[in-house]
Amino acid sequence: MYIGELDPKAVGAAIADMRTKKGVSQEVLSGLAGIGRTHLSAIERGQRKPTLETLYRIACALDVKMSEIVTEIENRL
Repeated sequence: MYIGELDPKAVGAAIADMRTKKGVSQEVLSGLAGIGRTHLSAIERGQRKPTLETLYRIACALDVKMSEIVTEIENRL
């Protein structure tokens, strides 16, 4: 049975919105999360999907629970 696919644009939009609401630039967030700015930019544009590890790092850098990001993604699907 085919369940579906996670929309990378919804993932990226959720992360970008949370980042901007916190008033954090891509440069700062990527540094705090220990990932490259171009990688973060690609995630936010929906060109790449983050691994669980990367999502966890982003959540920690934004000082939110990973489940908050997941909930925001689910709301967009």
